[in-house]
Amino acid sequence: MRSSRFFLSTLKEAPADAEVVSHQLMLRAGMIRRLAGGIYTWMPLGLRVVRKVEAIVREEMNRAGAIELSMPAVQPAELWQESGRWEKYGPELLRCKDRHQRDFVIGPTHEEVITDVVRREVRSYRQLPLHFYQIQVKFRDEIRPRFGVMRGREFLMKDGYSFHSSFADLQREYGNMFATYTRIFTRLGLRFRAVAADTGSIGGTGSHEFHVLADSGEDALAYCPQSDFAANVELAEALAPAGERLPAREALHKVPTPGRTKCEDVAELLGCPLTATVKLIAVVLAAPPPGCRELALILLRGDHALNEVKTQKLLGDFRFARDDEIVAAFGCPPGYLGPLGVPSDLAVVADRSVATMSDFVCGANEAGFHLAGVNFVRDLREPAMVADFRNVVAGDPSPDGQGSLELCRGIEVGHIFQLRTKYAEALKCSFLDESGQSRIMEMGCYGIGVTRIVGAAVEQGHDERGIVFPAAIAPFAVCIVPMGYAKNEAVRQAADALYGDLQAAGIDVLLDDRNERPGVMFAEMELIGIPHRIVVGERGLGEGKLEYKGRCEAAAQMVPVSDIRAFLEERLCAG
Repeated sequence: MRSSRFFLSTLKEAPADAEVVSHQLMLRAGMIRRLAGGIYTWMPLGLRVVRKVEAIVREEMNRAGAIELSMPAVQPAELWQESGRWEKYGPELLRCKDRHQRDFVIGPTHEEVITDVVRREVRSYRQLPLHFYQIQVKFRDEIRPRFGVMRGREFLMKDGYSFHSSFADLQREYGNMFATYTRIFTRLGLRFRAVAADTGSIGGTGSHEFHVLADSGEDALAYCPQSDFAANVELAEALAPAGERLPAREALHKVPTPGRTKCEDVAELLGCPLTATVKLIAVVLAAPPPGCRELALILLRGDHALNEVKTQKLLGDFRFARDDEIVAAFGCPPGYLGPLGVPSDLAVVADRSVATMSDFVCGANEAGFHLAGVNFVRDLREPAMVADFRNVVAGDPSPDGQGSLELCRGIEVGHIFQLRTKYAEALKCSFLDESGQSRIMEMGCYGIGVTRIVGAAVEQGHDERGIVFPAAIAPFAVCIVPMGYAKNEAVRQAADALYGDLQAAGIDVLLDDRNERPGVMFAEMELIGIPHRIVVGERGLGEGKLEYKGRCEAAAQMVPVSDIRAFLEERLCAG
């Protein structure tokens, strides 16, 4: 490709509303342009990257035995009503009506559609297993789209769905997809980690997420360097502390803590460790236990954070109590709440770490005061439930018992699920087994965010000069930058000859034949992330050499003209 016949549209500065590095650099490089909140046009340069990601995903899915199809983006509401997700999915589901006032949705995912296809087409166990996939635009009406293509409303996704006659066969295909995804992200040249994850709104019995590792990632990941354990912090179990609760040693006493509403501030004032404090989180339950109010209280150690996913699984649907609800129940503002003296119809539950504490500090249910020397049994009743309510932290014992946990950040780019029979049962997707009995199919679901991968690659690979793409998905593998292409015949002939030679070798090359200053061309080629640069200059040609520089290399080197193709091919093969 020649720059003069392509469309490069770079910016010196990113728009002020670009929040993260990938958003800033993709706008500056001319890869995307905003149409509306969370909706972007993929410009020619960005689309080249998307297509390279898409090609690797398609090759590996085909290699794994999946069959490509294409399903409609617009789906009838009846399918979603049949599965039960019409009501449950929430406002992210974009609903619309046609001219006949019939309800439709713009598909955020395609479990219902593919299940409908299979229930119409498959009758016998002999037709199973099946695995269909597509690469298609999806739409989820995010309440606050942000971070460019990382959290957009419209995005390109690979979604695959498998159907099986047994759970054992589903597990086999799940393992196949785990290996396939590992190959995909390895080929993409990304540093990634697969972690056990919560199934979320998709449902099912087990899932793994694939994360591109980046400090800017939205997800916290827990892993054990001494073993294979890895999980999203949402799912990672915080084990109960070792040992029994120590007996009380202090007398219960009230201490003034004016203006100290955070555990950190209270601990500093009292000169005690933060680990000796307990915070109370008031929540409102959608389905409270028999004989209990909707308001419930969760006790956490002062240095720990509530895990909302775990809490929802333990207590059911909930929301955090409002300030006015807290004042009505306790007679004091948030920040001074404690479990002592609360009515018996208020359920009090505790994290495992709190249940083993003694002589701890908590709120006194009185503005400006806390209690110290608090102990279970002596001062307050035992919690109604003791369970894992918190996020793990670095240094916690690994749930597999083989070491300690460390934390890192990741950007979720892939997710695989064992759906089991959730959708097949709701949509009556069945088959006849060997004995002629009707049975519900087992299902798997496998997604990859194709456009999200591009943003994640930029988040992981960039420097002060711009994007550093992995070679496999860079918009071009090599750029040729001639010095004075329009003015110097020798330079022009050498650049054209090299361009033709590299094209003939199947190398994806960009010849920058614009009439621009060298500094502008160098800056733009680095901004857009091309891994290899060849400079054709009059002085170098006089010595029979060309200047080569890798995108991440500090210095350039001179390579004989006769060796440049072999030199590049060796570099390209090395990745």
